[in-house]
Amino acid sequence: MRIGLHVHVASGYVKAVEHAKAAGCSAMQVFSSNPRSYRTGTVDSVALANFAQLRRDAGLDPCAIHTPYLINFASADPKIARGSLGLLQNDLAVAAQGGMRFVNTHLGSYGTRDRDDGFDSICRALEEALATIAPGVFLVVENSAGAGNLAGGTLAELGSLIRRLGHPQLGVCLDTAHAWASGYAIDTQAGVERFLGEVESEIGLDRLLMFHFNDTEVPLGASRDRHWHIGEGKIGFEGFRALLAHPELREKTAILETPGSDEDDVRNMQTVLAIAKGIAARL
Repeated sequence: MRIGLHVHVASGYVKAVEHAKAAGCSAMQVFSSNPRSYRTGTVDSVALANFAQLRRDAGLDPCAIHTPYLINFASADPKIARGSLGLLQNDLAVAAQGGMRFVNTHLGSYGTRDRDDGFDSICRALEEALATIAPGVFLVVENSAGAGNLAGGTLAELGSLIRRLGHPQLGVCLDTAHAWASGYAIDTQAGVERFLGEVESEIGLDRLLMFHFNDTEVPLGASRDRHWHIGEGKIGFEGFRALLAHPELREKTAILETPGSDEDDVRNMQTVLAIAKGIAARL
């Protein structure tokens, strides 16, 4: 499994790559713009080409872009819907120019809207974005923690989206903290097996392209998005060990989005890499 961190690029691509490499990453994730704004800058082709070369030199592949938090494809407000699509299209263009494989996005919230209508809006937005997606780039939709009326809280809903659109460059990212918050018990090997069995039946493991590895302190099914340090929360070492050891997941990518400082990033990466090393030693 390729494992990496979400790395901030505000101080430049060179420092971002240096941090990821020093932490032991073999993959990474970034924001391409301010994650709390609808504004995007012009695409800097030269800077993106340099970033791609830096990643190749450091062995950081794949790289994912995480879209801004403001995205809501389920909104009934035309301004929000247009702005959300624009943000996604921008990140798909950046990914294509920068040699980044994945663009990961949340879907948004239905709010007070009829869920079927909101789901139709999500599908239309993603269909429009996928109509011009570049070869080699994959759009990856993320599961939610299920709070309020967030879209994508269940594997069944994500599976419905995948089947309806049917595009070969559409996949899924499963956030472990969100899955736990939505009621999927992945803290044991048996629980992980049940979870992946449902992933296979609802989505297809071939469509599972990424994980976000995050522990959490909330109770099972609490519908709250609270990331925590690997092995120190409810999922614990056994849950992550089961995911890392599963033969069907060895070619997947996992990105850590754990809280805290750069030092916390390194500590969490060391924890995951130690689990993976222990698994490899027993094979």
